[in-house]
Amino acid sequence: MKLTQLLLTSFLFIFSQLVIAAPLISAKEAALPPAAGTLATRGISRGPAIKLTSPEADTPVAAPFDFKVNFEPRGDAKIDPSSVKVVYMKSPFVDLTPRLKNAISANGIDFAKAEVPPGTHTIRVTVKDSEGRETNSVLNLVVNK
Repeated sequence: MKLTQLLLTSFLFIFSQLVIAAPLISAKEAALPPAAGTLATRGISRGPAIKLTSPEADTPVAAPFDFKVNFEPRGDAKIDPSSVKVVYMKSPFVDLTPRLKNAISANGIDFAKAEVPPGTHTIRVTVKDSEGRETNSVLNLVVNK
């Protein structure tokens, strides 16, 4: 009897940890003014490609959602996961990298159950490869109420 209760309690605890949403952007950060200036990125680059795979870019989504970005190296270069920077484009900039630390790999960012307040959120992702080539990409997340 006690073993069954212990196993059930352990299972419920582990399961509850898997479905809890994690904050990516707080309501306080979302209320900050937008970053000043243009968000220019370079055209053709030999640096790694950055592609938002979830949610679909500029498509409204409800929170929480899975935030997934793929990194694609070019040539024989490898992605340097320690070079990844994720910045919420507000004034002042909000560095989201520490929140995503455990979700960043050489393949990209895989952050499950991202909690983001309603609105349009502009995020800049920067990554370098093993040859020092850097790519910046500006992503827009549109979150419904």
